[in-house]
Amino acid sequence: MKNYTITVNGNVYDVVVEEGATSGAPVVAAPVAPKAAPKAAPAPAAAPAATGAAGSIKIEAGAAGKVFKVEASVGQAVKRGDAVVILEAMKMEIPVVAPEDGTVASINVAVGDPVEAGALLATLK
Repeated sequence: MKNYTITVNGNVYDVVVEEGATSGAPVVAAPVAPKAAPKAAPAPAAAPAATGAAGSIKIEAGAAGKVFKVEASVGQAVKRGDAVVILEAMKMEIPVVAPEDGTVASINVAVGDPVEAGALLATLK
């Protein structure tokens, strides 16, 4: 038998695994008191500094992925529906478009940056 301590979403479980067990009986893991606070994930790398002043209209990622291409530049006028940034997720290119007409005030990501859903990609004014 081997004993393991596993942490899942901050919950600590002591698990006993029997090697070669063929009884078919399930092994149940019971939560135990945390032994130590889970280590914090390393801080993500700082996003590139916004170029120009940030605008009031936010353009956010709709899904997690990687920045594949930046279609617009600071100062460029865009129409509602124009692609500003293109994300890549699961081998698919996902355009992130301007929610309304405006001028690009800042681009907050660079090609290759990983982004989470809801991350600020750019702003318009």
